[in-house]
Amino acid sequence: MTHDHPAASERAASRPFGRLLTAMVTPFTADGSLDLDGAARLATHLVDAEGNDALVVNGTTGESPTTTDAEKEHLIRAVVEAVGDRAQVVAGVGTNDTRHTIELAAAAEKAGANGLLVVTPYYSKPPQGGLLRHFTAVADATGLPVMLYDIPHRAGVAIATDTLVRLAEHGRIVAVKDAKGDLTATSWVTSRSDLAIYSGDDAMTLPTLAIGGVGLVGTSTHFTGALTKQMIERYDAGDAAAALALHRRLLPLFTGIFRTQGTILVKAGLTASGLPAGPVRSPLVDATADEIAQLRADCTAAGLDLP
Repeated sequence: MTHDHPAASERAASRPFGRLLTAMVTPFTADGSLDLDGAARLATHLVDAEGNDALVVNGTTGESPTTTDAEKEHLIRAVVEAVGDRAQVVAGVGTNDTRHTIELAAAAEKAGANGLLVVTPYYSKPPQGGLLRHFTAVADATGLPVMLYDIPHRAGVAIATDTLVRLAEHGRIVAVKDAKGDLTATSWVTSRSDLAIYSGDDAMTLPTLAIGGVGLVGTSTHFTGALTKQMIERYDAGDAAAALALHRRLLPLFTGIFRTQGTILVKAGLTASGLPAGPVRSPLVDATADEIAQLRADCTAAGLDLP
């Protein structure tokens, strides 16, 4: 029995959060407190102007390590209210404490989130059996669909292919944000499970689509969203050449946004553009003049203007 590669229409049905998601920064006021009005305005911009199908809030780009549980809940409510039914809101709830993650998941569900992003427990370096138990416990405790976040260079441990395949058997574990940088491993996951694979690295989006991925959870997409979505749509329509041309055009910003920690440059770019962002919280530091100049150059190289 042979398995044909799923047609675009079939793949559309397997995109639980659409094609394009942005891991949204969390706007702060000048004194570093939460800017909920700014968050609502930024979320509206990302959906209406940049074409995002969903937004991830309280992720690493949203400075989740330095926001309180109460701030996280307020942020979800503000963004859910701002985007309404025009986009989904996926809440980052992952920590390296299973019990705390379950508490955050319950709060996110109550606050109106449409899905959860659950990162590999970081720093603790649990074995695969621990990862299996952690992710299963979180998925068991919620009614929301779950996107796993596989990012070994931050977490210190990868989610093994066999573990992902086993987790895919859970009815609520539906997707992976894949920042592993191992397309062979990802190929095995797409061939052995029905998990929806979203690239977790902007520049890896097109190759990830080529091996069965469905979209992107992006960072540079605060600025490149509309064109990145066009790239994904061109690939899905069978126009690989047009998709490749857009990939090459956007590459300077896909990669340039990570010249330093991504949040720092996104906030600098948003501030320059007159959009809500504010400062970063320590231990991050705001972009230097040189870093902002380089960001402008990277935007220009991608054919995008940064004021």
